Amino acid sequence: MVRLSKKVEYGLIALRHMAARPAGEIVTAKEVADRYGIPYELLAKVLQRLGKEGMIASHQGVRGGYSLARDPREIPVSAIIHAIEGTVPVIAQCLSDGPDSCDVFNLCTIKSPLTKVQANIERAFHSMTLSEIV
Repeated sequence: MVRLSKKVEYGLIALRHMAARPAGEIVTAKEVADRYGIPYELLAKVLQRLGKEGMIASHQGVRGGYSLARDPREIPVSAIIHAIEGTVPVIAQCLSDGPDSCDVFNLCTIKSPLTKVQANIERAFHSMTLSEIV
């Protein structure tokens, strides 16, 4: 089963929260953490990564926080995952770690179909945008 990390889940929750707000509205990490029961420190780190990738803008000061830096229709879910984790989740160890990670790689009868499934998963994450999860 493909599984997103908690960091990716929290990032998607935060971005969805921002995207559901009027354009340019600023939200704080504490507001999002409290609203959804997310650990603040972890969410703050995730938001920093999203900021470095240009998906959100950081606003300093007393009324500071975060806002979307791009239109939600222009942010693919794959880009969000890559910003937070560096890669899309992989369904089989040999697909991420290579042939040496699998004792039966040369005899395996499912690596080819799993490679196709993996490609479909990646295509789905790439074609779906943040606007589609709002």
